[in-house]
Amino acid sequence: MSAAGQSVSTERLVMNTQCPFCSVQCKMQVTEEKTAGGRSLWSVEPVPNQASQGRLCIKGMNAHQHALHRERLLYPHVKRNGSFVRVSWEEAFKLIHKQFTSIQAANGKDAIGVYGGGSLTNESAYLLGKFARVALGTRYIDYNGRFCMSSAASAGIKTFGIDRGLTNPLSDIPYTRCIILAGTNIAECQPTLMPYFTEAQKNGAYLIVIDPRNTATANMADLHLRVKPGMDAALVNGMLKVIMEEGLADPAFIGDRTRGFEALKTHLKSSSLEELAKLTGISEQDIRIAAVKYGASETGMLFTARGVEQHTDGHLAVRNYLNLVLATGKIGREYCGYGAITGQGNGQGGREHGQKADQLPGYRMIENEQDRAHIAGVWGIDQADLPRKGVSAYEMMEKIHEQQIRSLFVMGSNPIVSNPNADFVEQGLRKLDFLVVADMFLSETARMADLILPVSSYLENEGTLTNLEGRVLLRPADRPLPGEVLHDWQILTRIAHSMGKPEYFPYESVEQIFDELRVASKGGAADYYGISYDRIREEEGVYWPCPEARQPGQVRLFEERFAHPDGKAEFVCVPAHDLPEEVNTEFPLYMTTGRVLAHYLSGVQSRRSASLAARNVESFVEIHPNTAGRYKVRDGELVLLESRRGSAVVRCKVTEHIREDTLFVPMHWGDTQNVNRLTNQALDPFCQMPGFKVCTVRIQAYV
Repeated sequence: MSAAGQSVSTERLVMNTQCPFCSVQCKMQVTEEKTAGGRSLWSVEPVPNQASQGRLCIKGMNAHQHALHRERLLYPHVKRNGSFVRVSWEEAFKLIHKQFTSIQAANGKDAIGVYGGGSLTNESAYLLGKFARVALGTRYIDYNGRFCMSSAASAGIKTFGIDRGLTNPLSDIPYTRCIILAGTNIAECQPTLMPYFTEAQKNGAYLIVIDPRNTATANMADLHLRVKPGMDAALVNGMLKVIMEEGLADPAFIGDRTRGFEALKTHLKSSSLEELAKLTGISEQDIRIAAVKYGASETGMLFTARGVEQHTDGHLAVRNYLNLVLATGKIGREYCGYGAITGQGNGQGGREHGQKADQLPGYRMIENEQDRAHIAGVWGIDQADLPRKGVSAYEMMEKIHEQQIRSLFVMGSNPIVSNPNADFVEQGLRKLDFLVVADMFLSETARMADLILPVSSYLENEGTLTNLEGRVLLRPADRPLPGEVLHDWQILTRIAHSMGKPEYFPYESVEQIFDELRVASKGGAADYYGISYDRIREEEGVYWPCPEARQPGQVRLFEERFAHPDGKAEFVCVPAHDLPEEVNTEFPLYMTTGRVLAHYLSGVQSRRSASLAARNVESFVEIHPNTAGRYKVRDGELVLLESRRGSAVVRCKVTEHIREDTLFVPMHWGDTQNVNRLTNQALDPFCQMPGFKVCTVRIQAYV
């Protein structure tokens, strides 16, 4: 019946699916009821599952609104004389073939770049990597997950020998004694996880939050450390010093299961706690309290997210947090572990199966000869024809400026809004000979395209996704495709056929692609070989690694050994970080970026949900009252933010929830509100993560 109770339902479609947004991957049931008058009534109900235990947040409850939005792209469109014109799929594929062929003939195979996304299913991510390397023969492929997880992923590999979001299950959280949340605002970014942490506190756990802002997560903390942006590594050095001084390290664990500890001990003697307190903006007393609480607790868990990772020292900052985990022996046993809180819906699986510049499926490395031989065998190609390592996402934008990349194929991403130094990125994309964008909407990047290809939404697109625990889940899709929309994998398959490679892309179903992915991943670090659609349905998700169908997935990692050949984890000496930009008279404030509860990534989807958009209709800047007075800006007025790279105009929000030396701006808006026009393109040398989380700016009233 209708909300007024007057219309009678004549047709009912029940769709079982998963939320398309964050890495928890909450299950839900979306129901459409059509009334006798032809009106559709929609309802959403959470479905019990292993991760979120049957919870949904506001984003999940309203996700269907963007899938039904009137601006949804339903047909291919080509740009002619500055305007988009509807064309058939046949015309679209012919144009792609013509342009890709001529561009590569004139400029070489690597003249085409491929740019993917962390929200693609495992099947689409796998196929995109194969498409780039087999159908196009280019080395240039990377994806927006470079901006989410590359610091934590590379740190996990170096420290443990493997990268999986959580080393232990979410179900451990309520029973641990001490929790550190560093640079993560779970209450707004993964709100369905919050009951795990509130239950832990009820059970007596001590919660430490490390964040420059007073967030909804920080408000729960027993101890909130408002660290100066970019100073996490220095803060952890202070905590490690206290742990050594107080005898809170675990010598048996260190001796049996790690290497490099003596060098770390020596390194920590090079600076005093007083010096580290000044660097971080955290008092010696609070550093000491945090260290003792974590070190003395019998069990503990430590989590990091973008606040730690999106820096030019993100890799080493995470590694220092992992030093803390190893020094206290809090890993590989019940109620202990480390978690990188993955951001995007398939941020974990998306980084495992080949859409990264240096990677092949199964977390294999593209420069490793054994890995190359295995994948070449699965794909049926000569190993010599498999391209070598490409470059990171932002470096691809530099290659475009240099006109080494002349054409770009974008799938599931919005690089104009999500890249740092966004004006530079936009200028580069204007230089391309041919830009193809596969998206659900006319995003800021799609507006610049020569050809737009409409893709399916989460309600229509079946496939697997791997949540933050490393649990592989199957998302069913019951809604028929609208208009002439195609799935990602169908588009890639048909382009490959048009490029003369049909024998390498014989797919007729998404499950067929997953079965090939299983074989490709076999023996790799992220081994999915023992996982099948039927098994996922039966078990409601399977953890990787899972090398055999008869074996359970590995729920808890490192119980007996780490993944390095010698079975040991590795300490590293981490110096205090020099910020890539320091404040001065021209740019006197630090700026950091992040998310808000109602929106997601570049906002292309969430801004088209009426219920979500209504909560935050525009971007804003958080500024401390004392700072606002100093720069003569008022609450509620428009302000101009400027950095060395660009500017943005946003609404002023005066609040005591931010440090006096720091401004906060969310990342979900484009055009004049695009905060990434200001952010720093400097890259972490280990993983090529840009320094999103700290740059220097000035602020003034906008007139």
